[in-house]
Amino acid sequence: MPTLALPPEDRTLSPHTGWTRAHWEAVADGLLAAVERHTGPEHALIDLPGERPSVSGRRSDGLEGYARTFLLAAFRVAGAGGADPQGLLPKYAAGLAAGTRTPTAERDLADGDLVSWPAITDRGQALVEAASIAVALRLTRRWLWDRMDEPTRARVRAWLAPALRVTHVDNNWWLFPAMVGGFLSGAGHPTGSAPDPDGADRRAVDRGLEKIEQWYLGDGWYTDGRPRAFDHYNGWALHFYPVLHAHLADDRRLLDVYGRRLAAHLDGYSRTFGADGAPLHQGRSLIYRFAATAPLWAGALSGHTPLSPGTTRRLASGALRYFLDRGALDADGLLTLGWSGPYVPMVQEYSGPASPYWASKAFAGLLLPADHPVWTAVEEPGPSETADTTVALPRPGWLIQSTAADGVVRLHNHGSDDQPAHLVLPDSPVYARLAYSTATGPTFDGPPDNHFGLVVAGEWSERGRIRPLGTGDGWAASAHRPRLGGLELDGVAVTSLVLASGTDELHVHLVTGADPGTEVRQSGWAAAGKHVHSACDGLLATAIATGPSAELTSVLHGVHGFAESDCHPVPTGTAFGAAAAVPVLTGHTPVHGPALLVAAARLSASDPHSFRMPQVTVEDRSVRVLWPDGSGHEALLGPGQAVVSTITPKG
Repeated sequence: MPTLALPPEDRTLSPHTGWTRAHWEAVADGLLAAVERHTGPEHALIDLPGERPSVSGRRSDGLEGYARTFLLAAFRVAGAGGADPQGLLPKYAAGLAAGTRTPTAERDLADGDLVSWPAITDRGQALVEAASIAVALRLTRRWLWDRMDEPTRARVRAWLAPALRVTHVDNNWWLFPAMVGGFLSGAGHPTGSAPDPDGADRRAVDRGLEKIEQWYLGDGWYTDGRPRAFDHYNGWALHFYPVLHAHLADDRRLLDVYGRRLAAHLDGYSRTFGADGAPLHQGRSLIYRFAATAPLWAGALSGHTPLSPGTTRRLASGALRYFLDRGALDADGLLTLGWSGPYVPMVQEYSGPASPYWASKAFAGLLLPADHPVWTAVEEPGPSETADTTVALPRPGWLIQSTAADGVVRLHNHGSDDQPAHLVLPDSPVYARLAYSTATGPTFDGPPDNHFGLVVAGEWSERGRIRPLGTGDGWAASAHRPRLGGLELDGVAVTSLVLASGTDELHVHLVTGADPGTEVRQSGWAAAGKHVHSACDGLLATAIATGPSAELTSVLHGVHGFAESDCHPVPTGTAFGAAAAVPVLTGHTPVHGPALLVAAARLSASDPHSFRMPQVTVEDRSVRVLWPDGSGHEALLGPGQAVVSTITPKG
């Protein structure tokens, strides 16, 4: 990693990561120091280098650089009780004054105006950044806002005010006006005037909270606007903002509601971090990286968490170290657009050079005092380190499978597709796959990983809208109507089931309504690293990826209905390595009746030669599997139906 002024590791207090609060402070200082050289006149815009601007333009990207690093500076200063040895707040105060002087609609910076912020408009990116600025102002009110002159405060209020009324995206964006309203309602009016004179501030908060209420499914899970959109936004937006607002407002009623939901969420979410610290690689905006730790800190901050203080810090510090140890910072100490390092295929069009700094949310833990147990308790292992587990999360339709020997976490996806309510879009690689993990990333070109589809005219069908059929003890199931070229394959339906135990997976698919002889394909995990070795033997396909510190093996074995295997290279690799390969099985539908396809799979970072087929019996539409530990599952599939029972080991 680029040189950061880090203190010595403390393996007594932090036996798993070696990192303490002092390391978090040092990383925050290093990140802020690295962006300093890219600040424009009067510190109004921070225009980070990069050949790929966002769709909103460079001026918006410059505001993003200001707002997201201001949030980091606010956590750093507020967490130190106002101590500001780097002189951060005067710089950001100067930026506030300059940026709001003459807000503009201009997108470019080449017009000679290098200080004006974009005005907040309908569906504009400035609304997103206004929320970060509002939270930062709220955190640092005593040391920044209360000391500013009134004319400047009036301009800032005038710039923020449209955020309370503009039209915006119908998802977690509802919380951005709420965050602005929370600041303005509590501290945004001239001394001596009544707070919120026309009620707009309070209404923005209420509207945002009322809206996400419509999306709350229970057990700590929200959808993100669309019917089945589940990803990290649950934690770093839909939980984080309401809990932080309630905490800063000292609203015990709201904190009880949203804190309880956060605690329920963390019970499952905490299981999605690998033993190496990696968060689950699923969903959009993954360039925010260690922002995935924000809900962990929010749980500790609010007192609503099922995790011990030592486990909270172990997971959070593990994630921060994971990225910094693997090249998330470039040679100049700037966060890149990618995962370990830069990886363009995974970057959304709304992201620009400064977008990764939403990772600043990870530093909310600095708001906890240095003597809080989350900083003083000895680190304890995370859930993925203690035992092999399979945990069902019924609301998103996920099955979490983790193995202690290699610390890899796998998510089997039978419920999240991010499809709008009234139309079906092309599959998104970060939502539509059958499985995701902490050690692999989805493919963006070449063969789709972890996918089952029909092949028509050389094209592999998409999953489209996913209908969850349930989750349980070691299983999850779903149904979908395969799509090709944006249209459903007439009369064709696929019912899919995964059974899991230890490192083993069994994937079962029932295809009905397809023409006889239709080609079908099942793919496995995309193994990626510096080098990849592939091998095929009959119905067994294996891809082994090697990297600087580990070896990862992806195995796919045809059990029933498949005729051949292959291993396909991935031209652009994945976020985990430039070299990648995907095992693929191929078969055909029978002349008469439905097709039942069964494949065994394994993803392992321990022994690449330890794969042993579980005992599988297939009869008509039923499948019986016995796992190496003596347990097992029995399943019966019908169109849109899956009935699963467990087999208890003898003795």
